[in-house]
Amino acid sequence: MLIDPMLSLAMSMHSNPGVYALLLGSGVSRSAGIPTGWEVVLDLVRRLAKLEGADCEPAPEAWYKGKYGVEPTYSGLLNAVVKSQAERSQLLRGYFEPSGDEREKGLKMPTPAHHAVARLVKSGHVRVILTTNFDRLLEQAMEAAGVAPRVIASPDAVEGAIPIVHGGCTVVKLHGDYMDIRSKNTPVELDSYDPRIDQLLDRVLDEFGLIVCGWSVEWDTALRAAIERCKGRRFTTYWTVRTKVADAAKRLIDLRSAQEITVQDADSFFMGLAEKVESLSELDRPHPMSAKVAVAQTKKYLVDQKYRIQLYELFMQEVEKIVRETTHENCPVAGPFPQADYRKRIESFRILTEVGVGIISAGCFWGERVHSDIWCKGIERLANRPRPSSRNNTMQGLRSYPALVLFYGGGIAAVAKDRYDILYDLFTQPRVRDGHNSTSIIEGLFENLRPDVFKVMPGLGRKKLPLSEHLFATLRESLKDLIPDDEGYGRAFDRFEALQSLTAADTFKWAVPGAFMYRSGNRFGGGSLAEIKEEQRKMGENWTLFKVGYFGASKERWDLAIALVENMAEKVSFP
Repeated sequence: MLIDPMLSLAMSMHSNPGVYALLLGSGVSRSAGIPTGWEVVLDLVRRLAKLEGADCEPAPEAWYKGKYGVEPTYSGLLNAVVKSQAERSQLLRGYFEPSGDEREKGLKMPTPAHHAVARLVKSGHVRVILTTNFDRLLEQAMEAAGVAPRVIASPDAVEGAIPIVHGGCTVVKLHGDYMDIRSKNTPVELDSYDPRIDQLLDRVLDEFGLIVCGWSVEWDTALRAAIERCKGRRFTTYWTVRTKVADAAKRLIDLRSAQEITVQDADSFFMGLAEKVESLSELDRPHPMSAKVAVAQTKKYLVDQKYRIQLYELFMQEVEKIVRETTHENCPVAGPFPQADYRKRIESFRILTEVGVGIISAGCFWGERVHSDIWCKGIERLANRPRPSSRNNTMQGLRSYPALVLFYGGGIAAVAKDRYDILYDLFTQPRVRDGHNSTSIIEGLFENLRPDVFKVMPGLGRKKLPLSEHLFATLRESLKDLIPDDEGYGRAFDRFEALQSLTAADTFKWAVPGAFMYRSGNRFGGGSLAEIKEEQRKMGENWTLFKVGYFGASKERWDLAIALVENMAEKVSFP
């Protein structure tokens, strides 16, 4: 039986952290809109021709050679087009650094591939990266992940450098950095390397396995020669291919007995590889604190105010774990994404929040109102996350999901225990900030989260409100110990959603849709909404919710809110 080489690579990387070096070419930065070095040379030729008042098309390099008698080079053109270092730096930044408009479009910024490589570096699975690229996207992705790589971008930098085996991550920019006019571009420049670079290459190619991605081979004569002269085969070479392999690449693949991995692009390859390696690493980690253990500790800390600090730390440590695991470096938001990626992201977030849901639901069920600020601070922390300028709106919206799951878990538990004071705090205290402005937690959580994305989950494709149905199913197991019977759980869930919708209608004049609006099959939401309405009618001004503070204890505000929710319920029940 043949094992998929992608799986073989993931298992090898997991078993041998740091053993595989990456060889990255222009294909890795292509989706970011970064030009190749040769494309920069040709553009500079065109600029020079324009200054000369000449037409250099259709072969700019031929025009340049005919005009000046030499092949166009990076350094020669830069010296010809701009004279000062300041002007040269400004010119080069235009090729490799994003303008405001490009930043908005996500161009010339680290791609999912760069962020995935940074994750592999941070976890220790990659320590050496060889690249023919001039850009600094890889360094930026690593910096965002909290990694400070050592960068070798010139022969001089090789001298005195810490041996690779003793350093952290080393990025070797074989053709230089875009700000260095000595960078290599032309066939003549790429024909040979400085002996110091050759020696470094020989060591890496002999001592490390190799993962090749986005490198076209054809023009890089010196790099091709380095691979050809390497006789060692200590570890396997893996070579990603998209379509038919060119002859030059095929010769190197055969020479190193490389394993070919067919990929769609660099982004999907490195994201998939990082996820597989991380999945294997999860199996080796000590089993994290289970939800049952966390709930037991929560109950212990709730009985006495002297444990308030411990309770706060227990919950916030779990919240910070969720924050760390859901950064945009660990969970890229730049798209596009296939449906399977949304399904995997939702499932991974669900698993990640299990302990947090256990803590907050036990706290809202067994605790007192004095503990509300702990739960509210945790939810607010999860709800306020940085928003990268380059993002897929649907995947970015899913970053609200962990906060929403904890919000629902605590709220349903509070309803089950008739703790409407704690529920009121959950509804009103946490704020979602956007610059200098803020909004209520209910509005903030639902503002960016796209409910329809949950149709990708099994069994929800035809549901009217897939998000509500997903949360109903997801939270059942977590709340089983607090609400053992299914009927009681259903009532608590629907009542929570009804009160959430009513509170939203009162505060920002929009009723949040919920499955309570159609689950009973009765008009205007049936059971939960009808029960709440009848309670208010019977108790009047003495209604428990009025005493807590809902609707400002105002009958007029209540009437407006219930009318809005009933109107929404009618639309949802009878589309």
